[in-house]
Amino acid sequence: MTCPTDESTPLLSNDTESAVLENTKDGDVHDIYDRFTKRTKWSILAMVSAGGLLPLFVGGSFIPSIPQIAKDLDSTGTVISMAVSISILASSFGSLSGATYAGYYGRRPVYLYSLPLLCIGSTGVALSRSVTSLMIWRFIQAMGCAPGLSVGAGAIGDIYRLEERGRAMSVFFAACLIGPALAPLTGGFAAHYASWRLMQFALGCIGVVLFVVMLRYFPETSHPGARKVDQLKKLVDYEDGVDSRNAEPRRYWRSKLPVLLNPLSPLGILRSPILTAIAIITTISLFTYQGLFCPSSYGITNEALIGACFIPAGVGNMIAAPIIGRISDMTVIRWKKKRNGVWYPEDRLRPALLPMITLVPLSCIASGLLSTYGSGRCLVLCSEVVRQQQGLTAVSASAALL
Repeated sequence: MTCPTDESTPLLSNDTESAVLENTKDGDVHDIYDRFTKRTKWSILAMVSAGGLLPLFVGGSFIPSIPQIAKDLDSTGTVISMAVSISILASSFGSLSGATYAGYYGRRPVYLYSLPLLCIGSTGVALSRSVTSLMIWRFIQAMGCAPGLSVGAGAIGDIYRLEERGRAMSVFFAACLIGPALAPLTGGFAAHYASWRLMQFALGCIGVVLFVVMLRYFPETSHPGARKVDQLKKLVDYEDGVDSRNAEPRRYWRSKLPVLLNPLSPLGILRSPILTAIAIITTISLFTYQGLFCPSSYGITNEALIGACFIPAGVGNMIAAPIIGRISDMTVIRWKKKRNGVWYPEDRLRPALLPMITLVPLSCIASGLLSTYGSGRCLVLCSEVVRQQQGLTAVSASAALL
């Protein structure tokens, strides 16, 4: 049974937050957000947070080892850097594809099909003996870990109520953003003291462990009847008037065959100018710290030290995530109460407006000035402090999308 919703979404007419109810076997009615115990919810949150950490860790651990990879494969740093661009492209495509298929088949199947790609791709990268094979395996590796961010956020929305979602997402973001803080450092240490291949083998092993854990413990979190594959089965049952197993064979097997979906369909939400602006601002704020730090400007050649310079931005992200999540929930509750129970998604924009207008551009300008006119240890120290501030403001901007 479904109760009417008092919450509307002006930006997305088909995206409403309703307290959908379902009948239990004994006739009692319970909220779909109470399907899982608090302990199970925390377990799910931990698993999806680990999955969300992987894309950023896979990308960040590769960057400090580029000089060693170039030397090992008899190439140049410029050529090897193309692997970073390829992995970003693969991550974008994989994230869109994962989100699309998660809406059709559910969250669990996407995780169980994508994580093996990560394991295979990581092993392939570690065993690469040419630039071409490195690029191919990096693409597969990034495709395998990419759904962790988009599908993980969807799973959190499945199990937490509106008023709880900001805090849960803050935990998810904080865990995910450990990647930018630790991945370059870990990858740099592995490259400097052992081999860049060791890091890639380790990523493959992590993928195997996470796959086994999710296979054993991760439940399907999609709301009952919300998956499109379930809706298709119901449609076949309704049109044939019988159980789908006894329906006309062609129709039955058509409902069971894999479906080819358009992975770019989620981009349709960018038709909203507000969401487009949020996406652009968040993208710029998240990528500035990658471009602002140039090891050659500071005379740093040690891979481990290069990785250590990414820590402040990651620390800023992790500090900001729980703060912004709590503020976001408080803002939604306050404005929902003012409107007598009516909620708008734009309410989550309110706590992010001031940081996006002031702190993000000011921190970028300060980093540029320090990089241009500063020198020596003072430059490194001040630049890292500014980049930590950028980490804080980046998550502030991201809060608008929770």
